[in-house]
Parts: sequence; C-alpha cells; structure tokens
Amino acid sequence: MRLCYIDAFSGISGDMTVGALLDAGADFEALSTALTSLGTGATFRFERTKRRGIAAGKFSVDGTDAKAHRHLHHIDKMIGESGLSDRVKENSLAVFRRLAQSESRMHATTIEKVHFHEVGAVDSICDIVGACFCLDNLGVEAIHCSAINVGSGTVRTEHGILPIPAPATADMLIGKPIYSRGPEVELTTPTGAAIVSTLAGGFGTMPPISIEAAGYGAGDKDFTEHANVVRVLIGQTTGASESTTVVVMETNIDDSTPELLGYAMEKLLEAGALDVSFTPIQMKKNRPGSKLTVVADPARREQLAEIVLRETSSLGVRMYNAERRVQSRRIVHVQTPYGPVRVKIAQSGAAAPEYEDCRQLATEKNIPLKQVMAEATLAYLKNAQ
Repeated sequence: MRLCYIDAFSGISGDMTVGALLDAGADFEALSTALTSLGTGATFRFERTKRRGIAAGKFSVDGTDAKAHRHLHHIDKMIGESGLSDRVKENSLAVFRRLAQSESRMHATTIEKVHFHEVGAVDSICDIVGACFCLDNLGVEAIHCSAINVGSGTVRTEHGILPIPAPATADMLIGKPIYSRGPEVELTTPTGAAIVSTLAGGFGTMPPISIEAAGYGAGDKDFTEHANVVRVLIGQTTGASESTTVVVMETNIDDSTPELLGYAMEKLLEAGALDVSFTPIQMKKNRPGSKLTVVADPARREQLAEIVLRETSSLGVRMYNAERRVQSRRIVHVQTPYGPVRVKIAQSGAAAPEYEDCRQLATEKNIPLKQVMAEATLAYLKNAQ
C-alpha cells in the first residue's frame, strides 16, 4: 500500500500540505489545470524557498475573492461541476463536510446554514482541493499523521480574538494527539485540521514504510526556534513489525485491592493495550505494592492513562517511549483428537497453541488443559515434517 506520512511538528495548514506534496513530486501543471476547473478565476504559484535553512515548497493562490462567506452547498456545487476526478471530488467534499459539522456545533446551527468564513475564501478552497488532488496524483492510498503541534496564544478571527487552537480546529482534533511547542502563534489552521482529521486513518508514530519520496511545505513565517514546515514521507508500507515504537506506562500502587487491579487490566486490554502486567514491589514504609506496566501504541497513551487513573487509586502515571522488536507471526490450524486448534507460528519457527482454543476444548471434553495443548503441539510438529 502506498502511504503518506504527514509529520506536523510545526503544525499544518492547507497551503503547507499542498507545498509539501508538490515538493514530493506531485505534478504542478496538472494541479493548476484541475484547480482552474473550479472556476474561481484564481491563478497558482509554486516556488522554492527555505525555512531555517531547510529547502521547502511554497504553494500560493492569487486572485481576488469578492465572496469569502460561502455555504456548504455553494462549495458542493463548485466542486461537483469541476473537472476533478471522482476520488478527488469525494475526498474534497468529505473534508468540507467534516469542517461544516465542527462549525455547526460551534455555532449551534445546522451544516446547511453554516457560513464558511476564512475557509470559504478561494485560497482555502483551492488548498483543500489541491491537497486532495496531489494525494491522488501521487497514488497515495492511505494517510498517517504524527501528533500535531497546534501552537499557542491567540488568533484573530471573524468572531474576534480566540485562544489557540480555534474552536473548530479543537473540535476536529478531538481524539487526536496534539501538543503545543514553539512560538505563540497558530500553527495548525482549521483547513489543515480538516484535511488530516478527515483523510488520515491513524495518528502517532511513523508506521513501517519504505520511503520513496520526501517533501517539505513551507509556512508563511520563518521562526527562529524551528523550521516552519510540514514534512510528508511517501512510500510503500513494508509490513515489517520487527522494529516499532511503543509507549511504556508505569505506576506504583499500594492501596488497591486485587479485584480492582484485575478489573483495570481487563479494561486496559479491551482499550487496545498491547500488554499489561503487575510486578510485586516494596514501597515506602515497607508497604508491599504492585507496579502496573502498560505497553501500547503511542497514539493510545492518553486514552489508556485515563483508564489507569480512573480504575485504580494511582495519582500519576510515568510514560516513556521504547523501541519494540517483534517477530512476524502466522496462524495455522491443526486437528487434535479433541477438535481443531489454532497454532501461532513465529518467524523463528517456535509454535504455541492458542490458549482460548485449548481452554474451550478442555472445558467441553472435561480433560486437562495441558493435555490439549500437548496434542496441539504434537499435531503441528507432525504436519511440519
């Protein structure tokens, strides 16, 4: 699968996204032709520039816009009557509908009545459609995005001065990993938030990928703290799982019952934790306690931390990233005298019968679990010869 990983370490906006995708190899002439079919009368530029010494692409939309306040149906009509491909139309409209839903919630109205203010301007429309076109032009099949730097401070809008992230931006990024670092400015715009919250299938650390192209899209400002660019990495997913980044979460507990700790483990595993364990420890004042350790995908850290704090007596959780090595695995089915059992086969050749299958057969046949597991292992070894 051809994947685009968006690294939003300096936030993300529509024009930065288009600039990065053009820098990664998208066809600017084809983009210009596609955007011209929207009938806005705008013209387009793609230039090479630098941010803190990093070469980057800068995409710009030129042209007056007498009607910046559009409704969703105006934009639907504009995109629907254009010469864009069906996929680009579908993705573009999905981004605008996502934005309309957030705006309607912020203003307690319906999506049909929402006025697109700044995002209804021609440049923002072209940025959103342009990003969708470039992704299609590059053959991107899936998108994954890093945690997003939203900036800090305040921003001046049609509704006055508002804290960052702006209300619609914050609404679209609910459930997504965000943080604030750098100068007190808006780093993630509603346009950028709409693009990634609609099109990205996952957020967090970079998945395994064989990189074929990289691109950098420049923001308007040039900061002293860091390069004001968004980076895209494009390539094929490798399926390799032997080296991945995980978050390790730990907390020491000396005042929860075993029942509560067992329940917390169940809830953590149900919520997607890769592993949960308890280690006996000796705590202050010679109190015996347990160290709860959770291993998880970094994108789930906040959700899992909330479960730890809600379901245990812990008042805090330590978190740090670690590198994880995992052998590739496959499942085979074997037939035992008691019934079928799945057997997990590691890359090294080690085999392990699936516990739940063996447990079910042991219960149904009223025989020892170890006997079922031994028969499953023997059946696999016979088939493997």
